[in-house]
Amino acid sequence: MKRFRRLRQNEIIRDLVKETRLSVKDFIYPIFVIDGENIKAPVKSMPNIYQYSIDKLPEILEEVKRSKITGIMLFGIPKIEDKDELATQAYSENGITQRAVRYIKANYPEILCITDVCLCEYTSHGHCGMVKDAEILNDETLPLLSKMAVSLARAGADMVAPSDMMDGRISAIRKALDSEGFKNTPIMAYSAKFASAYYGPFRDAANSAPCFGDRRSYQMDFSNGKEALREIEADIEEGADIVMVKPALAYLDVLKNAAATFNIPFAVYNVSGEYSMVKAAAMQGWIDEKRIVTENLIAMKRAGAKIIITYHALEMAKWLSE
Repeated sequence: MKRFRRLRQNEIIRDLVKETRLSVKDFIYPIFVIDGENIKAPVKSMPNIYQYSIDKLPEILEEVKRSKITGIMLFGIPKIEDKDELATQAYSENGITQRAVRYIKANYPEILCITDVCLCEYTSHGHCGMVKDAEILNDETLPLLSKMAVSLARAGADMVAPSDMMDGRISAIRKALDSEGFKNTPIMAYSAKFASAYYGPFRDAANSAPCFGDRRSYQMDFSNGKEALREIEADIEEGADIVMVKPALAYLDVLKNAAATFNIPFAVYNVSGEYSMVKAAAMQGWIDEKRIVTENLIAMKRAGAKIIITYHALEMAKWLSE
């Protein structure tokens, strides 16, 4: 008889042989920054998550700093009247995200600042690229994404993270960054980003729901795992330094296959819908939130993630310190 239980009989032994461990150094915490002043607006579909104006950022940044979390992922929300078809606020030197980055790097230089690169929060139609006759244009969108990435790097972003899923955007952004003197700015590519129902609460948080149609013509079909490997391979060839699978829980098979195939750091995004489902069940007393969150994040790391972007980061940091 093989007695596996010998190594399970108490907490000391179980901890001694534990294969996968979580650390605060694994986490990136997403933050929503909104144009305006004196704003800390709760996101109704995401308990304990807020939109912050720049003057309110210290409240959350101090908490991030105390937690010793690796860094933040920044999402900018312009005023509704500033949105237009060309997403001009996305690459404006005075855009909300650019101003937020400058503030963060001036006041919290020790916090790694990763910026999302996508047009959906800045377009009047809510899609991630330029639109003509209800078609989302691929090639015409690439120069705008490149301008956005360069403007964010110029503002001081430590890393840019294209999430748009336009073909060829990693190559275009890499060339633009290099030509503007930002050769050392890494790219974290949302390489396998699926057209998922798990994004619903995020669209509330970022005010980025599309005004017509959906994003299935550019985000991946959730039925396709092999296609994800081709997307990831293309992004690596085009110059991505880190690649991402998004969402996390329903796509751990994709993450595990990709991490076993490609020798590059992998990130995973534990997205808003995954967060809100756990929060809703915990608020009803149906689950043990700490145990569920720990189990979920361990699964992501076990599947191959080196970096976990999660709204649970601050809570998990607190639990790990106990």
